[in-house]
Amino acid sequence: MTSLIIMVAAFFGVTALIVGIAAMSGAFDSSKAEDRLAVMTRGKKAENEAEGIILDELFPEAKAGLTGAINSLLERIGKVSRLFDQADCPIKPETFYGICAGCGFLGVVGTMVGHAPIPLYPLGAVVGAALPWGWLLFRRRSRFKKFSKQLPDALELIARALRSGHSLAAALHVVGEEMPDPIAMEFAQVYEEQNLGVGVEQALKSMLVRMPNLDLKFFVTAVAIQKQAGGDMAEILDKIGYIIRERFKIMGQVQALTGEGRISGVVLMALPIALFFAVYYLNPTYVMLLFTEAIGRKMIAVAVVLQILGAITIKKIVNIKI
Repeated sequence: MTSLIIMVAAFFGVTALIVGIAAMSGAFDSSKAEDRLAVMTRGKKAENEAEGIILDELFPEAKAGLTGAINSLLERIGKVSRLFDQADCPIKPETFYGICAGCGFLGVVGTMVGHAPIPLYPLGAVVGAALPWGWLLFRRRSRFKKFSKQLPDALELIARALRSGHSLAAALHVVGEEMPDPIAMEFAQVYEEQNLGVGVEQALKSMLVRMPNLDLKFFVTAVAIQKQAGGDMAEILDKIGYIIRERFKIMGQVQALTGEGRISGVVLMALPIALFFAVYYLNPTYVMLLFTEAIGRKMIAVAVVLQILGAITIKKIVNIKI
């Protein structure tokens, strides 16, 4: 019975750590500006099922309430393969899952080598299996960040191409030819899709699904409005590029001002877990009271809940929307 309690407590501890890190890293971010842009870019009802799927992904605000949140979570879990596309992962999903299993096995071996108690073996397996996923999410986030930095230059390049007499499709092709990856890869795919008969606007929406970026939504919105109402597309893109650069400046200042808070959040999340393992190796009998005594188990449950609430609270404090 004691072993089962320790295993359950270890599982909830790892869950709290993962939720806390996700909260600190921005996994729970939501933007009202993105929702408004999504509403503006919404077109007519999809004529086929594929287009309907893309529209549902672009406009998640249509799914409100607890049921919508649960359905959205299930959809995200069922579409994990999109992470590989967004991260441009060179490893096939089947191979990646095998690597995760191997890392989980190595985690168990590591706990055995460290002479950890048997109930903590699942903890080692979970941590080991999570390492490849952490690498994948880091690669995805790095690619998104690089794409964001390249976007203002790409928009200015499109504006210059439009002023020189090129069509929008040709201007997208110029970006794919002249700029480095990852933005060149994405715009080249948009150009290829429109060559195969997909509308430029729909191809851009597909790219927005692959690269969920707020600044890119401004561009997609501008294209959608320009096709319906007309206007000087080059001038619009110049203004969008200017706004993006100014946002980057403000974001840099915000990052500098909130750096202390973000580091404090990471330390406060990791300190209780690190302290637990340190005390366990120094005095295991003292720590085991948390699992063998009823009040100890209650204290662990309260600590897990407070860890999650603390991580979310700190994230809300340091996450300033620009």
